Amino acid sequence: MFSASSWQPPGKNCGACGFQTCASFSNAVAAGTKKNADCIFHSSEKTLLRTADSVYSGVDVTGMPYDFVIGALPNEPSARKIILPFRADLTERLDIQPGDLVLGRPAGAGCPVQHVIQVREADPLTGVITGYVVSPAKARENPNIKDVKMYHMIGFEGNVQVIKNPPEFGKRYSFLPGFCMMHRAHSGLVNMVLNKSSGIHVRIEGVIVL
Repeated sequence: MFSASSWQPPGKNCGACGFQTCASFSNAVAAGTKKNADCIFHSSEKTLLRTADSVYSGVDVTGMPYDFVIGALPNEPSARKIILPFRADLTERLDIQPGDLVLGRPAGAGCPVQHVIQVREADPLTGVITGYVVSPAKARENPNIKDVKMYHMIGFEGNVQVIKNPPEFGKRYSFLPGFCMMHRAHSGLVNMVLNKSSGIHVRIEGVIVL
C-alpha cells in the first residue's frame, strides 16, 4: 500500500487529464486545482514499482507480468518507436520530415489506439519512420499533422527500466513501453544491448501486443 500523497502519474503524457504532460498535471495537484483521481491511471489499491518519474505494478492491465519497461534515452521525450506505414510510399508522398507529427494506429500489432508520433528520422526509400510518441493534445494543436492511417510496429529503442529479467541479446521478452496508454505487455526480440553509463540501451524488433 502507499499513501495518496506519495502517488505519482505514470509519465505517459496521454493528455486525458487536460494537461500535455504528467509533470504539468502533478504541478496542478500540488497547487490544489487537480486531484490524483483525475488521472485515468490513478489507483489506491495497487502496490506499484517506482522509477524517477513513473510508477509500474510489474503486470499489465490484464494481469500479465512483463520483464522490463522500456523508456526514454537521455534527453529524449520517450522511447524511440520504429514504424512502417501500411503503404510505405506515404513517407515520401507526404514528405514526412524530422519534426513532423504523424498520426496512425499500429494495426499490424492489433493495437486499437491511435498514436501521435513526433518524427526523428524518416527514410523515403524504405518508408521506415523513427520517432517519439507524444501527447494526443499535440495533434489537436497542429492542423498539419500527417495521417498515415495504419502502420506496422517494427520496433522500439530506449533505456530499460524496472527490470525483473535483464535483457539478453537474441532472446524474446515481454516488455511494457513506458508510454503505452493501454498498459498492455508487448513481446519482442532483443537485437541490441548496450551497457552505458546512462543505463541499458536496447533495441527490440518483431513486436506484437500480448
